[in-house]
Amino acid sequence: MIRKEELTEAGTFGKPHGVKGELSFRFTLDAFGDEGCPFLVCELDGIFVPFRLEEYRLTSGSTALVRLKGICSEEKARALTRKAVYLPKKYLPQPAEETLPDWDYFIGFTLIDAAAGEVGTVAGVDTSTLNTLFRVENNGAERFVPAAAALIVRIDENQQKIYMDLPAGLLDL
Repeated sequence: MIRKEELTEAGTFGKPHGVKGELSFRFTLDAFGDEGCPFLVCELDGIFVPFRLEEYRLTSGSTALVRLKGICSEEKARALTRKAVYLPKKYLPQPAEETLPDWDYFIGFTLIDAAAGEVGTVAGVDTSTLNTLFRVENNGAERFVPAAAALIVRIDENQQKIYMDLPAGLLDL
C-alpha cells in the first residue's frame, strides 16, 4: 500500500484530450519526465493508486499530454480530471548538500512539510548552535526547524518554496 509520506505532489490532471483516454497533466516539478518514474499516483476514494505511464509528450514547460495504462476512453479519463498527481519520492533526485546555496538564501521561502503541510515563512537562519536552524514564522508564532540537506525533499526556486520531510513530532516541540 502506498502511503502519502512516500509521495511528492507533482501536479494535477486536467481535462481529457481526445477520445482515447489521453489526459492533460499540469506538472509543478521542474523537470517532469526526467525522474525515470514508470508511474503516476492519484488518490481515489482515500487510496493512493498507481497508474503506469505508457507515454507522454510535453506541450509546454509545465504541461504534458499523458496516456495511462487502463485509461483508454474519454469517460475513464474524465474520472481523473482535477485530481492531484503524485510521484514516489524515491524517484526524485536527492539534493546534495554541496549544491545547496548558503542557508541565508532561503529567507523569504515558504517551508512545507510532507506531513504537516505549510509550516510558515523562513524569517531567518540561526547559526548560534552546532546545527543550523531555520527561524520560521507563521501568524506571529516562531518555530525553529533544522536546516539540513537530508531533510529537504525539493526546492522550488520559482515559487520560493522548500519542501521538507521533517521527523514526526518535530513541529510539536
